[in-house]
Amino acid sequence: MFWLPLLLLAWAVAGVTCLRLCLAAVRGAAAADSGAGADRDLTLYEAAFLSGGPGRVADVTLVAMARQRRLLLAHTGWATVVDPRGRDEMERSVIGAMGPRGQSPLAPVRAAAATADAVRGIAERLAGAGLAVPDGAGTNVARAVRQVRLAVPAVAVLGAAALLMPVPSDVPRPLVALWFALPLLFTLGCLAIARFEVHPGSPWASPAGQRLLDALPRAAGAAGDERAYLTSVAVRGVHAVGEPELRAAFAHRGPHEGP
Repeated sequence: MFWLPLLLLAWAVAGVTCLRLCLAAVRGAAAADSGAGADRDLTLYEAAFLSGGPGRVADVTLVAMARQRRLLLAHTGWATVVDPRGRDEMERSVIGAMGPRGQSPLAPVRAAAATADAVRGIAERLAGAGLAVPDGAGTNVARAVRQVRLAVPAVAVLGAAALLMPVPSDVPRPLVALWFALPLLFTLGCLAIARFEVHPGSPWASPAGQRLLDALPRAAGAAGDERAYLTSVAVRGVHAVGEPELRAAFAHRGPHEGP
């Protein structure tokens, strides 16, 4: 009965990972949606944070300053300050990250701006309004989903190993396969539920925040071309940047940075 320990291990892997996913989803749902700010308009920085987190806020700030010719983003990935007077706290964070020479590679500037006090303030305000998921709960759900995804091939490998082992003559191999199919179906079912119920469109936005994001394209069109352009960058990331040289500059970000 050497396959029994493998079956127990398969159930342990499936049970632990699915339990973590359920706990992360419940905690995120309990913390996320108070609905207090569901009827207000999002600022550009708030839309960027809800769509892509701190890095997206830094990106939209850099793009806005570059389009206003107050910051030069070269296709080589270097950023140069043209106008040292920041118009808000976020712009001042970007300028400060350039250093005293006013010039720096883009990757460290983006990283420093994404961790600035201005971004933390945005996150706290959005979480307080029930629009953002606080304390990394959304990323906890995403991490739990990845763990369940890894559990699926792990259970399948354990089942295959059990089928390759000698089994007693009174235990049909199809029955062994059926026993291992149960934890496999359990993990697949958790993933299916997560896809439709607990895995958000953005790991940063609560359900109320996501509804405001979904309404942004319609609202942005009436606000002018520049506002609509920057809103598109805030929601979609630097993939929405139209200028080839600007896109080339963002291609030089750090190798582990997201879009």
